[in-house]
Amino acid sequence: MRGLICSLAAVALFACCSGVALANEADRALPAPTVDSDAAQRQPSETAVLAGGCFWGMQGVFEHVKGVKQVWAGYSGGGPATAHYEIVGTGVTGHAESVKIVFDPKLVSFGQILQLYFSVMDPTQLNYQGPDEGTQYRSEIFAANPVQQHIAQAYIAQLEKTHAFSAPIVTRVGAFTSFYPAEGYHQDFLINHPSQPYIVIYDLPKIAKLKRLYPQLYADKPVSVARSN
Repeated sequence: MRGLICSLAAVALFACCSGVALANEADRALPAPTVDSDAAQRQPSETAVLAGGCFWGMQGVFEHVKGVKQVWAGYSGGGPATAHYEIVGTGVTGHAESVKIVFDPKLVSFGQILQLYFSVMDPTQLNYQGPDEGTQYRSEIFAANPVQQHIAQAYIAQLEKTHAFSAPIVTRVGAFTSFYPAEGYHQDFLINHPSQPYIVIYDLPKIAKLKRLYPQLYADKPVSVARSN
């Protein structure tokens, strides 16, 4: 589907679909999580693995979050033999396009990571995000431990109770098993290709939204996989 959007139809799609990239029906900040990790017990580094549609945009967004040290695009939910872009694209491997976020929980908590996550994708869409359809584009939180699982489930319940979205949230909360980095040409894709039509239409508005609604968490200079190696 991304290849189609990069065709000559991209200009027309921009006019009618750019609003989809904002994900939420209401262009407003989501409430802060009422359940979060204990600040006194936070370690110097923590990892979150999240799936929410195309990993280009997810990686690009979290590379602009204060306290984030590194973000990898990759695949979670399936086995190592099928963790390849062309195979994952069939939608039958169990994988979801995901991001692995390494962050300093003393600067940005796991709950805040989830607040941003739910703000830049639509958790009411089952097995698709915007133009991308298939189980590989599902939204899922791969909890690394019981604490992350509890925070995620509590935040979803909070969003449902406050009617943050007009339809039920279908984002899964599952146990983390493995993460496989995507091919090199996918890493830092937004940083390296800011003029690519798909990025312009669906992903740059997410970063603009992050800056506008969460300025306290926005970092103007993104972290980069290339610079971290």
